[in-house]
Amino acid sequence: MTTTIASTDIQARPGATWRKWLATLSLTLGFALEAGTASAEQSAPKPDWSLADMPSQSGRIFLVTGGTSGMGFEDAKALAAAGAEVVIAARNPQRGREAMARIKEEIRGAQVHFEEVDLADLASVKALGERLNAKLPRLDGLINNAAVMAPPERRTSADGHELQLATNYLGHFALTGHVLPLLRKSSAPRVVTLSSIAVLRGNIDFDDLQSERAYNPYASYAQSKLATLMFAFELQRRSEQQGWGIQSIAAHPGVAVTELIARGPGLDSDFGRNWAKDRDEYHSAAQGALPTLYAATAGQAQGGAYYGPTGEDEKRGPLGLATVPAVAQDAEAAARLWTIAEQLTGVTYR
Repeated sequence: MTTTIASTDIQARPGATWRKWLATLSLTLGFALEAGTASAEQSAPKPDWSLADMPSQSGRIFLVTGGTSGMGFEDAKALAAAGAEVVIAARNPQRGREAMARIKEEIRGAQVHFEEVDLADLASVKALGERLNAKLPRLDGLINNAAVMAPPERRTSADGHELQLATNYLGHFALTGHVLPLLRKSSAPRVVTLSSIAVLRGNIDFDDLQSERAYNPYASYAQSKLATLMFAFELQRRSEQQGWGIQSIAAHPGVAVTELIARGPGLDSDFGRNWAKDRDEYHSAAQGALPTLYAATAGQAQGGAYYGPTGEDEKRGPLGLATVPAVAQDAEAAARLWTIAEQLTGVTYR
């Protein structure tokens, strides 16, 4: 049985808060669980996996988008502590310098660099790809982490695309394509793409993908994160078909305390105020980063898997194979979305 989990209830109530939205997830989990996890053949990670379990990453090179704060910063710091060379890619050079200084202060001998990129500007993404292809001998891991969430009013990217779709999905689609040659030079490359618990309320609206007819910040966010999940699965399929050797893995943090709320709907919004009241119930950024770090480094992590909090509380439960909504397993829809991304970004994977 195939079940599409739509977001019509959110669209019908534009003022719905994040807290109320998350509360409704329990009503749809029964349907989502019919889809199960990414694959019945995949083995679940150790529930209490921690940084102490991370293998050495010495000699490996990682690129982390949005690595100046939140979970991206925690990813970069943990990878550097494990011996990796880490490139942080983000919009603000000052914050980049500060992030590097913090990591180097905590980790003696950390190899960490900063590259400026605006994922909502395809020219900036292409320029980053060109710089990295000229500088790096290879790329062992790409963590597509950066995101924008629920700006109250519809905004567009430098290329005219709805901002959340542009940043969360199209920018990462383009970046992955630009650095594909570097990834293919690695002996064991991984691409880890961040999705969200919000996908359980998401739907891909091919008739209004850019939210031009009807914009709801939360529905558009859920759609963009569902698109990233479908991208991760489709990249794995294409890697297997084309022999790229890339393990494409998806992860989500549950609900973690980061700067997304302040930079999205705002802390003074209904959304922000309700979130602030419950923030003690959520993961820290460091805890939220663990599914990503497991996907990026653990020997047991598998291509095509989706890792995140599981159990009774998927907002901050133990690490496991995360619930995959049925719509995310629709290979035909994922291929259609991939073709659209190629058209909108001008990037073709080779």
